[in-house]
Amino acid sequence: MGNSQFDVEIAAAIFFGMLIMLETGKRVGGHLIGRHGDAARTGLGTVDGAIFALMGLLIAFTFSSAWSRFETRRQLIVEEANDIGTAWLRIDLLPPSAQPAMRESFRLYLDTRLNIYQKIADADIPGAMLELDHAAVIQGEIWNQAIASLRSGEAASATPILLLPALNQMFDIATTRTESLKNHAPRVIYIMLVILALSSSLLAGYGMAGWAGRSWIHILCFSAIMAITVYVVMDLEYPRRGIIRLDGYDTVLTNLRQSMK
Repeated sequence: MGNSQFDVEIAAAIFFGMLIMLETGKRVGGHLIGRHGDAARTGLGTVDGAIFALMGLLIAFTFSSAWSRFETRRQLIVEEANDIGTAWLRIDLLPPSAQPAMRESFRLYLDTRLNIYQKIADADIPGAMLELDHAAVIQGEIWNQAIASLRSGEAASATPILLLPALNQMFDIATTRTESLKNHAPRVIYIMLVILALSSSLLAGYGMAGWAGRSWIHILCFSAIMAITVYVVMDLEYPRRGIIRLDGYDTVLTNLRQSMK
C-alpha cells in the first residue's frame, strides 16, 4: 500500500471483482437450480447471513481502527505545536547572549519537521528519512546549546527546571509522531476484507439465481459501495496521500513557524 493510486487500483479491482463474482454466483446458482430445483437453495440462508455479518463486522472494525489512528495523528500534530511553542517561549530564560543561536536552531528544526511531512505527502520517502535524520542532528545541537548556556552560570537557577523538561517533551513528541506513522492495521486484515467482499458477492449472485433478468441498480450499488468503503478505510489509514489528508492540520505548525520572528 504505497500510494493513493494504488488505493484506487485496489478499489477498482474490488469493484470489478465483485461484478465478476456476482455474475459467477448467479450462473452457478441458475445451473444448480435447473438441475435440482429450489432444493439447491434450501438451508443456505444461515450460511449467507453468517458471511454477511462477518463482512459487516470486519468493515466496522477496520473503519473504527483507521479513524482512531487518524484522530491520534491529528492530536499529535497539535501536541507537537504546543510543545515546540512552550520550549520556544522558555528560551527567554537563557542568557541574552545565548538566545539568538538557540532561536535560529529552533527555526531550522521546525522547518525540518515541516519538510518531513511534506515529503511524505509527496511520496518522497527517502527524502523524508533524510529530513528525519537532519531533525535528530538539530535536536542534539539544541540540547548542547542549552547545556552550554546553563553551565555558563549566567542563567537563573530555575532555568534548568523549566527549560530542559520542555526540550525533552519537544523531542519525545517528535519520536511519538514518527512511530505513529508506522502504526497500521496488519495487511492480513485488508486481505480478509477483500476475500469477504468477493465471497459475499458470490453468495449474493447465487441468491439472485432463478431470475432471468438482472437488477443492475442493486448489482452496481452493492459493488460500488463496497469498493468505496475499502478505499475510504485505506485513505484514513494513510492520510497524507489520498482524499482524506492531515495536511490541513499542519497549519498549526506553519503558523507557529511564522510567529518565530
